[in-house]
Amino acid sequence: MPDPTPRRTVLSTIILSSPFLLIALAAAADTETPAGQRYDRFVVAAPALAAASWGPVGTLLIGALAMLTEVVLALIREGQVGASAGSVIAATLTVTFAAAYTAAQRVRREHDLALVRSVAQTAQQVVLRPLPDRINGVDLALYYRAAAEQAQIGGDLYEAVRTPFGVRIILGDVQGKGLPAVEMAAALLGSFREAAYDCKDLPALASRLETGLQRYAERASSRDASERFATAVLLEIPDDRPEAHLLNCGHPSPVLIQPDGVRLLEPDTPLPPLNLSALVASDYRATTVPFGPGDRVLLYTDGVSETRDRDGEFYPLAERLARWTAEPSVKLLDSLRRDLRRYSGGPADDDVAALLAARYTPKGGPTSN
Repeated sequence: MPDPTPRRTVLSTIILSSPFLLIALAAAADTETPAGQRYDRFVVAAPALAAASWGPVGTLLIGALAMLTEVVLALIREGQVGASAGSVIAATLTVTFAAAYTAAQRVRREHDLALVRSVAQTAQQVVLRPLPDRINGVDLALYYRAAAEQAQIGGDLYEAVRTPFGVRIILGDVQGKGLPAVEMAAALLGSFREAAYDCKDLPALASRLETGLQRYAERASSRDASERFATAVLLEIPDDRPEAHLLNCGHPSPVLIQPDGVRLLEPDTPLPPLNLSALVASDYRATTVPFGPGDRVLLYTDGVSETRDRDGEFYPLAERLARWTAEPSVKLLDSLRRDLRRYSGGPADDDVAALLAARYTPKGGPTSN
């Protein structure tokens, strides 16, 4: 992907230079045109332009430069600073002070926004920690994007930990958007990080997560917390057996990717999302599938599977993955990211998370990151 930094640098330089360019053009036009045509009045706009990119001090200095330019132009044109030039100077002075105030407010807002972003980045490290490339013989690759503009955390969630039972992974999607969804995602991840080390199997882990969300709903500040739910898929990869265990709570079915093809891992028994056990009776059961060297499993949210094209057709995930079975995990997820954008014709309007787990292959091959 081309680096957009040089383009932004050129654009920033043009914006910063625009007040000086305006003053220079106004001065050149005023001195090179007949006396009846005056362009010196355009210098009034220079401090207003400066307020968009310069600080208050810089804006004041540019305003002073504009007024000095008007004085020089008046002396060249009339030999004195007459009433007409005086009115331009007065207007420039007024605009300069107003622009300096605006620039000060903009600088303050930018400072506050930078502080908020810093806090958000810190929160992201707590809620959605970066995944390691490998945990105990399991390679991991992740693609995550929050739909909200400038957001780094959305309603999708993920985590992977090494436990006495093997590597355990969760990938889920909280109902709704905004801060309430992030709050519930944090509660669910907190429950997973605590319970994953203790529960003997995935059904017991799912029960603990259900209990954790119920307790969260009881003390949550939002009134609809008890009505919110989260879909999730739990994956366990034992250290000593070539198999994987999955438990799917109302989540899109994972995809098993093998060198000879792909297949959806549909649950034997459909299970409801988490935090709905009070409404829907559930008996958690895990599914076991062969999972040896060279095998990979893709966990993803509905931001992937429910992406639509202009005709309203859903994204054919399994069909696309079948084309990329030979690609390394990181490259495969990059192919998925680019293909989703092409398929939808632009950025998606939902959070997207896709996590690829693979048995480590020491000699490389498609599972190598």
